[in-house]
Amino acid sequence: MSTTFQDIFKSSFLENANTIPVFDMVLAMVLAFAVGLFIFFIYKKSYAGVMYSASFGVTLIGLTMVTTLVILAVTSNIVLSLGMVGALSIVRFRTAIKEPSDIVFLFWAIAAGIVLAAGLIPLAVFGSLLIGLILLIFSRHKSFDKPYILVIHCADSTAEKASREMVEQHTKRLTLKSKSVTPGCIELNYEIRLNDADTEFINALAELPGISHTVMVSYNGDYMN
Repeated sequence: MSTTFQDIFKSSFLENANTIPVFDMVLAMVLAFAVGLFIFFIYKKSYAGVMYSASFGVTLIGLTMVTTLVILAVTSNIVLSLGMVGALSIVRFRTAIKEPSDIVFLFWAIAAGIVLAAGLIPLAVFGSLLIGLILLIFSRHKSFDKPYILVIHCADSTAEKASREMVEQHTKRLTLKSKSVTPGCIELNYEIRLNDADTEFINALAELPGISHTVMVSYNGDYMN
């Protein structure tokens, strides 16, 4: 009695191999890559943090494709879907989310992968375009009013008053965040919003009598009231 290849696999392995048409699999994965690439593009253009992470952008592409792959497998076999739930339940993600907006992109990539695998291609494409447009509009609007932290070291109260008057002339919003006084030095930390993109006044500020040090850095302004 000869043993065939099918006799070795007594389960429905060979039957499940043809459950999903090859064309549907290829189409879903190609569209997942295209949508993931679009999400990566929007993330890159709308990023407003201090340090941009290119690896996170690539992760969004991979996450969209992996989600599509998993959902395609789950929809083809109920038993496999139950096993997938059990396998994924033991996975723990310990990477800290640095920017709150990163959560939006993670859920967007996962949702796009699920919708594509479900065959709702118009919903995935239209929804991604709409989400991307909204994120771009709000990110562009925020960039015109970018906050900065200005640190000034003054020798005395006269220099403190003169520096504040100069800063007020070149900013549309000025908020004192902290003031530290030590013998011979007054450290001021301001949150400022510039009138325009010109920062030449920082050079003039550093040349004022009694000013020993000036630093201006950008930040995302999340903790500002």
